[in-house]
Amino acid sequence: MKDYVYHLLFVWYPYICLTVFLLGSLIRFDREQYTWRASSSQILRKRQLTWGSNLFHAGILFLLLGHTVGLLTPTWLYTLFITVEQKQVVAVAAGGIAGVVCFVGLTMLLHRRLFDDRIRANSSVMDIAILAILWIQLSLGLATLPFSFAHSDGSVMLILSHWAQGIVILHPVDARTLQGLDWPYLTHLVLGMTLFLLFPFSRLVHVWSAPVWYLGRRGYQVVRRRRPLSASGRPTSRQPAE
Repeated sequence: MKDYVYHLLFVWYPYICLTVFLLGSLIRFDREQYTWRASSSQILRKRQLTWGSNLFHAGILFLLLGHTVGLLTPTWLYTLFITVEQKQVVAVAAGGIAGVVCFVGLTMLLHRRLFDDRIRANSSVMDIAILAILWIQLSLGLATLPFSFAHSDGSVMLILSHWAQGIVILHPVDARTLQGLDWPYLTHLVLGMTLFLLFPFSRLVHVWSAPVWYLGRRGYQVVRRRRPLSASGRPTSRQPAE
C-alpha cells in the first residue's frame, strides 16, 4: 500500500499537476482574459503592501530560480566546478536567506488580507487560500533547513534532483527512493505540486504576463501642443501666432 501511495504522489501526481498547469493556463487566457489579472488592492494600506510585495517578490523569484537551477542541473555538469557538498552549503545558505526575506513579505501580505476588513471583503476565497498555501509551503521549506544541515553530504539533494529530472525527461525514478526522506521534504514536494494544480484558477496566472518586454524597449515621450481650432472644431495645421 505504501509503495502505491508513493507511486501515485511522486510519479503520477506531478504529470497531473503539470498538465492542468499548462492546459488550464492556456484555456483561461483564451476564454477568460478579463480575469487575467492580479486584482491589486494597493489603494488600501499601501505602505504595508509596498514592503510586503517587494520582499515577497524578491524572495520568491530567487527561490524559484534557485529551485529550478538546483534541481534540474545535471550532477555531472555542476561537479565540474563545485562538489556536491559545496553545492549543498550554497543552496542552504542562499535559500535560507531568500526564504526568510520571502517569509517576512508573505506574512505581511497575508496579514493585510486577513485582518483588514475592507481588503478581506474585496478578496476572493482563492486569493486568501493561495496566500495561505504559499505561507505553509514556505514554512515547510524553511523547516527543511535543519534536516539539510544533518545531511551535509548532499545525499538528499541528489535524491530530489534525480527525481525532478526524471519527471522532466519523462523517465521518472522509482518512487521508493523517496521513502527514506523526512516528512518536511515530502510534504513540501506534494504541496509545491499542488500549487501548480491551482495555478490556472488563481491570481498566480499574472506570472505569465510579467512585463519583461519593457526591459529592452526604447523609451518614448508623448508631447502635446496647442493648435487653433477651425470652424468645424478640428485643429488646424497652422501654428498660432506668438
